[in-house]
Amino acid sequence: MKQEKRPELLDWIVLLALMLVWGSSFILIKRGLESFDNLQVGALRVSISFIALLPFTISRISKIKKNNFYLFVLAGLMGNAIPAFLFAKAQTGMDSLMAGILNSLTPLFTLLLGVWFFGRRTHWLNVAGVITGFLGAAGLLFVAGGMSFNFTIVPAVFVILATICYAIQMNFIKNYLTGYDPVTIASLAFLFIGIPSIIFLFFFTDFVSRLQYIPGAWNGLGYVVILSVLGTAIAIIANFWLIKRTSALFASGVTYLMPVVSIGWGIIDGEPFLLSFAFWIALILLGVYLANRPSDRIKKLFALKI
Repeated sequence: MKQEKRPELLDWIVLLALMLVWGSSFILIKRGLESFDNLQVGALRVSISFIALLPFTISRISKIKKNNFYLFVLAGLMGNAIPAFLFAKAQTGMDSLMAGILNSLTPLFTLLLGVWFFGRRTHWLNVAGVITGFLGAAGLLFVAGGMSFNFTIVPAVFVILATICYAIQMNFIKNYLTGYDPVTIASLAFLFIGIPSIIFLFFFTDFVSRLQYIPGAWNGLGYVVILSVLGTAIAIIANFWLIKRTSALFASGVTYLMPVVSIGWGIIDGEPFLLSFAFWIALILLGVYLANRPSDRIKKLFALKI
């Protein structure tokens, strides 16, 4: 298996940029749900992203071998279509901060699936980093939730299923699609899910009538457009770029950092910042560092591998 590249300064900068963008996505989903139902928000997110990437799709589709089309279909379904609908559904029953923190399960599933099904070799210290990051996210969730884990199980299951889909896609891209550039992967992935989403949106929902008769619906559409273009289309290209340059585990580490942004939005909205937040945030950062510590440095310290 090809040796994974050690993350460089540019990779960390892109990871932090993704943290800011994706950390804001949950509040944008919440705003979209004020005007549209969860199926419409999911379909809008996929449809608008498809339209935004369409120029790249047209210029690249001829370069794809026909027997590779199914790879892009799977990538689009697992990483874009299914999670878009699952998160929209989940946030009808939980707040955006809770969804963002549960999303931090992604690196754990990425590591486990990478080891079990994709032949990833890792060190126990990397595993410890994943667990540390998750504990930090869980602690942040506990403190932010008023010293309790107060959420209903069904919405939580939707988020967990979405994180498993993300983990499958990240490992899938790292193992089977690294021969394509990130823009090609993103645009072709949306080609096969975008057209069905548009058909569903306009012919099987009351999306048009909501725009006409529900006050504030156009504002809600604006939030979803921002989510789709910036938080989905552009961010996914950046994420694919990270996966190709580094590893699926490193790219998935952004989900540990996203709750920090969610808390930032809470502060902007007037919510208090507790000093205990700083401890859990530091624990998250430590976990991200350990999970992505270069294997060559680990070998110098430890000999044990899993």
